[in-house]
Amino acid sequence: MQGIPVVLDVDTGVDDACALLLAALHPGLDLRAVTCVGGNAPLVDVVRNTLTVLEMVGRTEVPVGIGAARPLLEDPVDARHVHGSDGMADLGLPSPAMRPDERIAVDLLRDTIEASADEGRPLTLVPLAPMTNIALLARLHPHAFRRLGRVVFMGGGANVSNATAAAEFNVFHDPEAAAVVLDACAVHEVPVTMYGLDVFYEPKVTDAHVARLRGIDTAAAQLAAALISFHHRRFASDGATIGDAGAVATLLAPDAVRTERRPVRVELSGTWTRGRTIVDTRDWSGDMAHDPHGPAPASVDVALEVNGPWLADVWLRTVGGEDW
Repeated sequence: MQGIPVVLDVDTGVDDACALLLAALHPGLDLRAVTCVGGNAPLVDVVRNTLTVLEMVGRTEVPVGIGAARPLLEDPVDARHVHGSDGMADLGLPSPAMRPDERIAVDLLRDTIEASADEGRPLTLVPLAPMTNIALLARLHPHAFRRLGRVVFMGGGANVSNATAAAEFNVFHDPEAAAVVLDACAVHEVPVTMYGLDVFYEPKVTDAHVARLRGIDTAAAQLAAALISFHHRRFASDGATIGDAGAVATLLAPDAVRTERRPVRVELSGTWTRGRTIVDTRDWSGDMAHDPHGPAPASVDVALEVNGPWLADVWLRTVGGEDW
């Protein structure tokens, strides 16, 4: 059977690296391309980290596009306090020989989406980072955007935040981009799923899992163990989330996630709430005439519960390979 054709948009990042391992190695996914954006680390680090992961697992044929270095409007921020000074756990890995694609990210996205659609296999786009590249795609190549099969993004939250008291990091980093993407999904009728902080922390890997991975003599298992171990040490915990990799795992185990279709907006102007994803949980069958805003145009499948052990197991079995 053919795998699901996917493109990942990343700001690699420890958990983006975990997601890349899953997408690159699982036979149920057909990784067509990867695009890079500044976020967890500056863009130059993101590109290097992404190429390193793909090269280590023998997927050098996957094209990697260089995208936006900064948000549409704001100055860039990063999360190196979470991911290490190089963005990927400070493992001291050698520089990759693999080189990026000649096409910039938005053009690589356009070409990959249209090629997949022409095959009759519409692409699933998985943004795991600030959605600057995806917003630019929607504005520059709307004809390609409308041919997407689905968007599954890691970002936002209905009830949980982290970058500020109101906002999750990826949306907080470029809220205008997130708003543009949700608007484009509504206009072009592209189904969209939000895998946010409500479920992000549930799929966990323990010290015992790491020890088992360390005993497997493959590049994928060794890298996976090193990435998770870094977060165990940094946060003084014996359990670390696979983070962004959980969003990718839901493509392979859809029954492991419970979603509700809800109107969603991105707050762009609030003094304390800029970057918040406003998930409307009201019953719109009643009289809401007093609300001057009405429901948001974007109807999003919001992930509210996941079977964390199930998703973690999908990841572990993939990175561990035949010896897991």
